[in-house]
Amino acid sequence: MLNSQPTLKTLLEHRSIRKYTDEPIDDKVLTAILEAGRAVSTSSFLQAASIIRVVDKNKRTQLRQISCDMSEEEYQKALADGKRLGHAYVEDCAEYLVFCMDSYRHNQLAKVQTDWTEVMIIGAIDAALMAQNILAAAESLGLGGVYIGSLRNDIRRAGEILGLPKHVVPLFGLCLGHPDMSSKINQSQRPRLPLDVLVSTDTYQIPDESTLTKYNEVVREYYQGRRLDLDWAAQITATFGDEVRPFMLNYLQDQGFAKR
Repeated sequence: MLNSQPTLKTLLEHRSIRKYTDEPIDDKVLTAILEAGRAVSTSSFLQAASIIRVVDKNKRTQLRQISCDMSEEEYQKALADGKRLGHAYVEDCAEYLVFCMDSYRHNQLAKVQTDWTEVMIIGAIDAALMAQNILAAAESLGLGGVYIGSLRNDIRRAGEILGLPKHVVPLFGLCLGHPDMSSKINQSQRPRLPLDVLVSTDTYQIPDESTLTKYNEVVREYYQGRRLDLDWAAQITATFGDEVRPFMLNYLQDQGFAKR
């Protein structure tokens, strides 16, 4: 059995790790981490999630292009122009895992109706639970990681790169590796909403506006420490203030999900 730090300590010390050393992850450690994902709870024992481990360097580059919201041509031109591009960790991390909701096996084995929206929800939950087990296990063993939701910037292209058949949808990536703790980007934890906002008893508690305003200021101060002019309200607006990946429903339906 591998030596790992206590569960609560691991979870409370979580932070996203975006810069890694060149050290690979030992095969035994990787297997243990993946087994932790395999052991996770699953709705009705449906096991409606799968992992694609991306080791091919060209595929990593293509997936980084998606995270940068660029075509291959735009990406190569930006590199040629000397522009600084984000999401380098997609290429640089020791392991890049893509988590998918997966009803392919269900359709192989039985006559089923997996085009209901509830099936999609089950698959998304199963994938998220599996991923969090894997990240927690990795962190308990001294590794770090960061989730990559920008994989969905061009979800159809991501599916094509990964060779996903109908009934399988890529949801998000997870970079894993040995943290480079000399990098300032890895040294801070972003402040979370207070418990009295997150947790209600018996009925939903409408958040107090003054509490949210105070929290917004806490986030602003955090980002000022990183020399960024940003707060939580601005982040919400940037994500939800306009169309949110309007192509998503068509792709999900093409893959056999959320038709009714």
